[in-house]
Amino acid sequence: MKSDTANRFDKKSFRTWSIGLNGGMLTHFTPFNNASNGDFRTPEETWGYGGYIKKQILPSFGIQADFLAGKVRGYQANALPSPTVAQNNSSFTTNIEWSAALNANLTIANLSLNHKRSALSPYVTAGAGYMSSSPNVQGAIPNGASGAYQQNWFVPVGAGLKFGLSKTINIDLGYSVYFMKTPTFDGVRGGANDRFSYAHAGLEFSLGRKKSSQLANYSPIAALREESAAESAELKNMLSTSEQKRLADEQAQQQLQQQYAKDLGDDDADGVANKFDKCPGTPAGTAVDGSGCALPANKPDVKVFVTEEDKKVVRDAIANLEFDLGKSTLRAHSFPSLDRVANLLINKNFSLKLAGHTDNTGSAELNMRLSKDRAEAVKEYLVSKGANASRIEATGYGQTQPIASNKTAAGRQQNRRVEFTLF
Repeated sequence: MKSDTANRFDKKSFRTWSIGLNGGMLTHFTPFNNASNGDFRTPEETWGYGGYIKKQILPSFGIQADFLAGKVRGYQANALPSPTVAQNNSSFTTNIEWSAALNANLTIANLSLNHKRSALSPYVTAGAGYMSSSPNVQGAIPNGASGAYQQNWFVPVGAGLKFGLSKTINIDLGYSVYFMKTPTFDGVRGGANDRFSYAHAGLEFSLGRKKSSQLANYSPIAALREESAAESAELKNMLSTSEQKRLADEQAQQQLQQQYAKDLGDDDADGVANKFDKCPGTPAGTAVDGSGCALPANKPDVKVFVTEEDKKVVRDAIANLEFDLGKSTLRAHSFPSLDRVANLLINKNFSLKLAGHTDNTGSAELNMRLSKDRAEAVKEYLVSKGANASRIEATGYGQTQPIASNKTAAGRQQNRRVEFTLF
């Protein structure tokens, strides 16, 4: 998987600090003014400039410190019931020496379902600030008076749109209204609380590691959706691979079973499996030897007595019999003595019973299968050397017939055996 869930939104992977510089138009007209535009009914647009430092806390929320300076101007003071000529020629100019505000910035377009990185990011801001300003009035204005610089609180609210040019730079277009907590911002005493607006354009520069993206234009919903889709595709691929492997294993097992059935079949019904039948296709009823070839017509089927010499041949075969550990594969050390047993069966027409046994290590089911397989392995070897398969019986008894204690290594070694019985 791509990432740990706990670290999916780790802010260390993003740029969270940024600085912005902007310039624009200042005017005492705002959408919140009444029909008379406050104390002066005619606004004049002037240049202003500002900047900010921002810390992004979440993809949709940040805190920024804003700075602003410039001049706000207006003409034609309002007076009731009607302004005089002198009032129509009046004006005010308020110089903003400095302005500092702390704003919350809410990005409202990083909840996209499809785009992990937003190119367009609308936002809104609101906060509180402190300003040093000085009004200067001209003309006959009721209650108007110029003044020295004074500091007052204000409440800024705004909205804007950012265009992401790269991981580092955004174009910032915004509009803010400043609600002054003083009635003398425009130099008119006793009027309503004053306000002005600032429409700006600027650039925002994000700070951080070179390859990191901005947290402000990151959509965790789209990122989670993208990651979930990738994990789903990976899971499907794993399931597909697993299914292909399962089908391949089943096919290989079927082929192995078919080959096993073919090898152990007896197509000519002479009692010798196809795997060991050196003379396939013998006529039905033909007497054959262990290799499936017809016996000479004059060979007597006479059973002789088992002599001590015959028993010694069998004892040697038992003593030298070795298998691979935990398997039914005969080791080469066993072959010479088994060859002598095969010659004995061919030459004297003996029958042979093979009984496989194990110790009690492992499960009873596994031991029963292993004992049977080892007895069958001895039979297959003897038949491959020409012994008559119909005269050899292979049986497995597992751990059911111990001849020594299974509590000692020596006892377990004695219990792991294949017994030969001539008759």
